[in-house]
Amino acid sequence: MLTRTATKLFSTSSYMNRYFSSVTGVKAREIIDSRGNPTLEVDVTTTKGFYRASVPSGASTGIHEACELRDGGDRYKGKGVLNACKNVNTTIADAIKGMDPTKQNDIDNAMIQLDGTPNKSNLGANAILGVSLAIAKAGAGDQNIPLYQHFANLAGHTGKFVLPVPAFNVINGGSHAGNRLAFQEFMILPVGAKSFTESMVMGCEVYATLKSVIKKKYGQDACNVGDEGGFAPSIQSNYEGIDLLMDAIKQAGYEKEVKIGMDVAASEFFIPEGNKYNLDFKSSNVDSKSIITGDELANLYIDLCNKYPVVSIEDPFDQDDWNNYTQFTKAIGDKAQVVGDDLLCTQTARIEQANNVKACNALLLKVNQVGSVTESIEAVKMAKRNGWGVMTSHRSGETEDNYIADLAVGLCTGQIKTGAPCRSERLAKYNQLLRIEEQLGNNATYAGETFRKPSWM
Repeated sequence: MLTRTATKLFSTSSYMNRYFSSVTGVKAREIIDSRGNPTLEVDVTTTKGFYRASVPSGASTGIHEACELRDGGDRYKGKGVLNACKNVNTTIADAIKGMDPTKQNDIDNAMIQLDGTPNKSNLGANAILGVSLAIAKAGAGDQNIPLYQHFANLAGHTGKFVLPVPAFNVINGGSHAGNRLAFQEFMILPVGAKSFTESMVMGCEVYATLKSVIKKKYGQDACNVGDEGGFAPSIQSNYEGIDLLMDAIKQAGYEKEVKIGMDVAASEFFIPEGNKYNLDFKSSNVDSKSIITGDELANLYIDLCNKYPVVSIEDPFDQDDWNNYTQFTKAIGDKAQVVGDDLLCTQTARIEQANNVKACNALLLKVNQVGSVTESIEAVKMAKRNGWGVMTSHRSGETEDNYIADLAVGLCTGQIKTGAPCRSERLAKYNQLLRIEEQLGNNATYAGETFRKPSWM
């Protein structure tokens, strides 16, 4: 393990003055993600070592995301990734062998140019990203520095490291659950903790308390967990969901320390005809009162923020409903951050457009939405230059890979969401953050109340 003193030696100068290695092998294979679907795992071999990374996949995906290449046909119900693996093992491998793994930008750009399409539909964003992530690990390993330090070096971050506030997804609705709840995720954020370690204590205790609250009110069956470890009880309204959270937070004794976040995923219940939203979209007998306008939906969010300690609202409107985004972001002010996920898809062009019309004030960072480490870093830097917050995020289909923990620390995003403190593919990320905090010691701080605007840029 690196000592606290040793971490101070990871400077940009020592990063540059070294013997560079080269890529000697690239191999992709098909593995299975946490939802039982195929995804890619990529091995990269260099003259100095061996490195492995895997690619996540989303359930509710934005239409502007980079192309995830699937095989089609009957096998795995069309979701196989053998063609993407073939592209890695032939075209991409031939192109990057002999390149320096510390030159992330050069390798990523070589793959992007090789693909030759705006959305990576030729080789597949999943193919390119798998290699990009493995190359990042190789770049760190070949320099004998932690992955978070390598990400920081690539981004030009030379300041103190910041451990992110975790946003635990503890109640599921929307496309992630079979209940009638329209909003996709209700999260708890321990902003009042003094360290990441303490934030995990708070999050786990509230989660355990919430399970007891749900069991008492809805029965044992309601305690089953969804794709991301959250509970999906038979909740009838969004207010009922937050009331459950507030009960658990109070009973756990963290009323002052823990705040609430929501991922609405409004594109899932948007009605293009008439530009309206259906809050009862999963019901076969839709109540007409549940179909509301964007203005009415905005008023619902404002009412929730006035009644509860809501500090973050993600995807409050459809991914192309720019007008309602802009109006709502202005109306909500500093009371809560407005996070663009489907709206932005980690694409710099959409970040620029959103900034021009003031459509949101935070980026949800999902590397597989854009398809490479280099482009993800550029998206974060652009968001930070805009004065936005950045929340690093997992996907509903995950693997045991924990690179996003290092990404959140290295890029100083200040916040991360990677599910409930349940299911090993989610805990892999949180546990890596615990290790990083232990490793950095006094060389890092916890974002806490400043999670929207931590240090750097």
